[in-house]
Amino acid sequence: MANINEFTITGKTKVLCLFGSPVAHSISPMMHNEAFKLLDIDYRYFCFDVGENNLEQAFAAMRLFDFRGCNCTMPDKNRAYELVDKLSPEAKIIGACNTIVNDNGILTGHNTDGKGYMLSAKDAGFDLTGSTMTLMGAGGAATAIAVQAAFDGVKNINIFSIKDQFWGRAENLIKEINANTNCNAKLFEFNDDDLRESIKNSDILTNATSVGMAPNVDGCLIKDKSMLRSDLIVSDIIYNPRKTKLITMAEEVGCKTFNGMYMLLYQGAEAFRIWTGEDMPTEEIKKKYFS
Repeated sequence: MANINEFTITGKTKVLCLFGSPVAHSISPMMHNEAFKLLDIDYRYFCFDVGENNLEQAFAAMRLFDFRGCNCTMPDKNRAYELVDKLSPEAKIIGACNTIVNDNGILTGHNTDGKGYMLSAKDAGFDLTGSTMTLMGAGGAATAIAVQAAFDGVKNINIFSIKDQFWGRAENLIKEINANTNCNAKLFEFNDDDLRESIKNSDILTNATSVGMAPNVDGCLIKDKSMLRSDLIVSDIIYNPRKTKLITMAEEVGCKTFNGMYMLLYQGAEAFRIWTGEDMPTEEIKKKYFS
């Protein structure tokens, strides 16, 4: 075994990576590589800026070079779902993949985003059982959150989206949630009146879009902070910046908030387990990169 503490790369080193665009801001390489060092596992994790139009070629390279697998982030999660050979049960329902494992050229897609989000809410001290959620977005991350939240006991989920290429899939998602869980899910097209009414009757507001992510930090789907109230929980899956415009606005009103940092940690820990069969040392990673 190579001396992993010296960060040696050998001919036997297994490669993992992140595909997405942009990815330069990601802390996933530090998180995973630190975990490999702590557990003395001969793996390395890299970032590659790959948009959805080039993802098929990237997957072909992953097979060719025998990478152990990859993560996919925005905007690649839905395209990844189309390109893999097999799907885990949760990925099949969600319709998007954020974690791919390569077994001798056979790519299996998983989705760990929903688990990561719900664990991050728990970590922040919030029990969402029986709650009502307003969820902004209907892409891969939003869908994963909705599915996991429904299975974990959230009572009502109001999903807001624009009528884009994901709208039909969002309609199917609503049907799946309502048919297979005890959650009541509804789909709305974005408009301020319906959004305001939904937030008024919700326990938690979640932004599951990329609006507000660096470098476009002035973006925010909530145009008026009068739509918020002090007893509302506000979460944003974005972690760069750590305080988005939405989170800053919410804190000004007195809302309790959490961002996407621990969602990243816990979805990454589940991916780590899928790739390596080992448990990520999350407490050590949290202290070093998430404090």
